[in-house]
Amino acid sequence: MVLLPLGAIVWIAITPTGDIWGHLLTTVLPGSLKTTLLLMLGVGLTTCVTGVLTAWLVTMCNFPGRRIADWALLVPLAVPTYIVAFAYVEVLDYTGPVQSLIRDIFGFKTSRDYWFPEIRSLGGAIFVMGAVLYPYVYLTTRASFLIQSSSTLDVSRTLGASPYGLFFRVALPLARPAIAIGVSLALMECLNDIGAVTFFGVKTLTFSVYDTWLNRSSLGGAAQLALAMLAMVFLLLWLERFGRRKQRFDAGGGSKHRPPTRFDLSGWQSVLALGLCLTPILVGFVVPGLLLADRASRRLNDVFASGFLQAIWNSFYLASIAALLTVVISIALAYAFRINSRGPLKIAVRLASIGYAIPGTVLAIGILIPLAGFDNFLDARMESWFGLNTGLLLLGSGTGLVYAYVVRFLAVSYGQVEGGFGRITPHLDMAARTLGRNTGQTLTQVHLPILKPVLLSAALLSFVDCMKELPATILLRPFNFETLATTVFEAASREAFEEAALPSLAIVLVGLIPVIFLARSSASSFRTKMSTRQIDATS
Repeated sequence: MVLLPLGAIVWIAITPTGDIWGHLLTTVLPGSLKTTLLLMLGVGLTTCVTGVLTAWLVTMCNFPGRRIADWALLVPLAVPTYIVAFAYVEVLDYTGPVQSLIRDIFGFKTSRDYWFPEIRSLGGAIFVMGAVLYPYVYLTTRASFLIQSSSTLDVSRTLGASPYGLFFRVALPLARPAIAIGVSLALMECLNDIGAVTFFGVKTLTFSVYDTWLNRSSLGGAAQLALAMLAMVFLLLWLERFGRRKQRFDAGGGSKHRPPTRFDLSGWQSVLALGLCLTPILVGFVVPGLLLADRASRRLNDVFASGFLQAIWNSFYLASIAALLTVVISIALAYAFRINSRGPLKIAVRLASIGYAIPGTVLAIGILIPLAGFDNFLDARMESWFGLNTGLLLLGSGTGLVYAYVVRFLAVSYGQVEGGFGRITPHLDMAARTLGRNTGQTLTQVHLPILKPVLLSAALLSFVDCMKELPATILLRPFNFETLATTVFEAASREAFEEAALPSLAIVLVGLIPVIFLARSSASSFRTKMSTRQIDATS
């Protein structure tokens, strides 16, 4: 399932109709590659600094509001980048409230009378993506700080390490693998984005694939650009692994985990710490959330409009089917690996989980051609044998979308399920076999009842990711088929911000569910000792 789209992309790229590669290599690829690298560099630095700093403050410092900031820093994960992008275009554009207020205060008449940073730019894209994607780094780094041995930190204090020395010389080097994982996840999301870069006019590789396919009608050229994107993804994964190839980490001896001793902050230090934690929350969630709520309140009559209700239903049933399939496949993979963890099966499981690293636009190209070929073959056979015209049976029914969702988000579900199986002692399997249960009965009668919370979590995370998915949905949706994500994209593309507010708010509200779940469960789960194998599984 995962390798078929990749194989299709390679085949399309090496057998294009027309010699377009030379044109792409000289005109399109250099500019889009440079823009993509600059965007990834800016987003990587922004998410790394914001995520690491806030994770250190809430983990190692005591200040008023720390407990609230601890979970609230996860909230921007609920908002897709394309929604925050169009929200800030509305806020910071020339006709927005910020520039209007500046002109009213200082008496400026035109934009030539004053300078204001252009939001529709590469800098604007870095600002927005950094504000939304930093929780990936925050979550993994916070987990690393929580499981670091308190003995190591206490010894560092005894040897005279200042808070700054403790951070830069002890805690930060130990957290490098977690930071690398978080930054890699953020950069993959950055490379996958198409909505924000379109609104800001930033021509990344993702935009170039989309533009080459739809606007220039060159599927072969789009596939060749998609191969360049895949090369960047695999290079990113290799660099992340290479950077920690010789590193080994241990949480320290002893079975009882003791939380780290926090520094007590007071006065201006506590105010500064609280301000540093609240700023990314305000920028990444509060400001766009308030704008969406204000714009949506002006279109409350649209709540019962047929188009909006149909978009909700389309999003719901596609995401539900895809989430169910990802959980079922994840159970099969994780249980097969549990009972037989030999080399070939281990390789197969890793390959099945690689779909999350494939950008949605790339995945859409790889899925479209095989499914369209099958649809055309089936239609020709049915017409020849029975006189029936089946048309685009798979692509026209949304099956292609479900396929894309399953391939892309299988890793999300598998990570949850595999972690759940890892917490079940093998002695339960032995006891079940002793009582006469075979492997299938052991799964259904022993493991699945224990795994119910984990399976619910996996289904929930997969469901919300499918609801928010935009690049693959735009390219693979049937004709006249709208989801909440495509409704937002289409309305924002027409500068109809009020029209986009209501579906945007619906996506944000749905996205808050897993964030609340993560906020409630992460602190307790990460305070237990984690092995290196679990960190590798997260990667």
